[in-house]
Amino acid sequence: MLAQLGKVAHYAFDAVLISAFLAGVRRSTGLTPSVQSEKFTETPGVKKWIDNYLWVGETVMDQSVAIFSSSSYFERKR
Repeated sequence: MLAQLGKVAHYAFDAVLISAFLAGVRRSTGLTPSVQSEKFTETPGVKKWIDNYLWVGETVMDQSVAIFSSSSYFERKR
């Protein structure tokens, strides 16, 4: 039971990392996954699920930037 819970937590963490990576790509390049509704006609909830998944990445990215910018271990270079 505990091993299965650990596996689920690992997959969830990986999914959040991928979502945050996609958010970073979107922020730095403007590229975003195409979630056009005509590609998902069989299951209408898929587009909403993908939008929510990408929103999680945006939120993690925003929170990470806020934490890192207030830390003395990071500095902004432009």
